[in-house]
Amino acid sequence: MEKKKSINLDIKQYGMVLALIAIFLIFNIMTKGSNATPMNINNLVMQNGYVVILAVGMLLCVLTGNIDLGVGSMVALTGAIAAILVVDFKMGVAVAFLAALVIGLLTGMFVGFFVSVLGIPPFIVTLATMLMGRGLTYTVLKAQTKGPLPAGYTYIGAGFLPNIKVNMFGGQIDLLCILVAIVATILIIAGELRSISTKKKYGFALNPVWQLLVKNVVIIGIIWFFFFKLASYNGLPVVLLLMGILILFYHFITTSTVAGRQIYALGGNAKAARLSGINTDKVFFWVYTNMGLLCGVAGIVLSARNASATPKAGDGFEMDAIASCYIGGAATAGGIGTIIGAVVGAFIMGILNNGMSLIGWSTDIQKIVKGAVLLGAVTVDLVSKRKKR
Repeated sequence: MEKKKSINLDIKQYGMVLALIAIFLIFNIMTKGSNATPMNINNLVMQNGYVVILAVGMLLCVLTGNIDLGVGSMVALTGAIAAILVVDFKMGVAVAFLAALVIGLLTGMFVGFFVSVLGIPPFIVTLATMLMGRGLTYTVLKAQTKGPLPAGYTYIGAGFLPNIKVNMFGGQIDLLCILVAIVATILIIAGELRSISTKKKYGFALNPVWQLLVKNVVIIGIIWFFFFKLASYNGLPVVLLLMGILILFYHFITTSTVAGRQIYALGGNAKAARLSGINTDKVFFWVYTNMGLLCGVAGIVLSARNASATPKAGDGFEMDAIASCYIGGAATAGGIGTIIGAVVGAFIMGILNNGMSLIGWSTDIQKIVKGAVLLGAVTVDLVSKRKKR
């Protein structure tokens, strides 16, 4: 009975990774390998960098049992402000980036004030900011595209880290990508060994060795495939470095800090959290302030990727970010979910978008498929909970 329970737990925990692999392989067959080319893997990273950034912030909102509908508009607004400062006012790129981050921070504090101080439901507040943000974007841009942006600006969204090219495997390979893959492999193995040691120390049940081996071989295999493809192209994109830093930082926040535990407590049972001494209003305030700041980061990355700011930028990003969290295993009621899960969910959405575009499916069909995937993920979550009861 113990082994069966362990297997079920493992399948649930890593089901999304298996789904990601399955979806990628399906599109690999349908596109005759086009989605696995080094150039397309690079495009997959650059096209979904801002979605991953937003999903990381959105997860914190989802953990409280809420969402933020205004992120797409805020991405457009912050990117527009930065572009206007550079193009029209000839300000430095660093100043423009700082301004975008400040605007994002202020909009997040605006939402946090209405939610935490005035007690207005986040759905209503963020619906308002979605409309207001989009209107402000059209106003400041005068319904026109602002660009082109200078190379110093676009570097963060479309640039690459310095290459160390060598002849390997019949072609030019970037050693920096290989080095990152090696470091990631070592960290994964070390983390697994530490987890085993901790479980043994406190007498917790251990998963069978074969499960651990299969899990780590699959994860390490994905990492090596991913970085080898990048190494065969132009090396490490700058946006991937930014994503990696944010993912590690917020993974640490949610798993190893008091602030992270308070978010889970609030989402799990708000009344119990308050009775235990947690200032839930403060948690709400900083969660939505943080979301605004990450909107500023995503706004910079998106405008840099496009080399311009447009009034329609970020359209529908809130749906992709929310879907990434739920597809990645977050509970609709809050209190359950991980940063890694949200990132996996974001890449599932990215692979779907990328694969359907390569096949030539219309945007209408793409929306139907993404909606079905989201509905399926939420349905599985709710049905599995009912069975436990």
